[in-house]
Amino acid sequence: MSYQNAKSLGFDPQDRPTPHPNDPKQEAGLEKIPFACLPIAVLAEDAVAHGEGALKYGRHNWRNGDVLASTYFAATLRHLFAWFEGEDIDPDSGLSHLTKARASLGVLRDAQIQGRAIDDRPPASPADLMEKLNQVSGDMARRVAALKGGNQ
Repeated sequence: MSYQNAKSLGFDPQDRPTPHPNDPKQEAGLEKIPFACLPIAVLAEDAVAHGEGALKYGRHNWRNGDVLASTYFAATLRHLFAWFEGEDIDPDSGLSHLTKARASLGVLRDAQIQGRAIDDRPPASPADLMEKLNQVSGDMARRVAALKGGNQ
């Protein structure tokens, strides 16, 4: 991939290091996975969360047998809901609930990649359900705004 192609994928030209004339690897590096874009602090937290899981259940335990997608979906939501309700830190681990949610999603995604995830999702809702609900919500917001505007 050329630099122009990288730019078209959203890499800001200002983010590109100044080319070094004696480094032919630099241009070739643009064609590789951009690991330098990863937030190292977040990955370090992920490693601690996965380390906790390794202590409890064994390292990469989900690769030893099939796992239900719903188990990791539910765990992710529990951590996200706890965080959203104001509990930043998971009391069991001392880690951020966001980190714990990422760990659950990481296990689920790896299980999918490895062919070990059992897709036990319920039958899908109608494809246009969210679009319809967004329309209802928007209509409701406009009605309330009109009522408030009329009472002022």
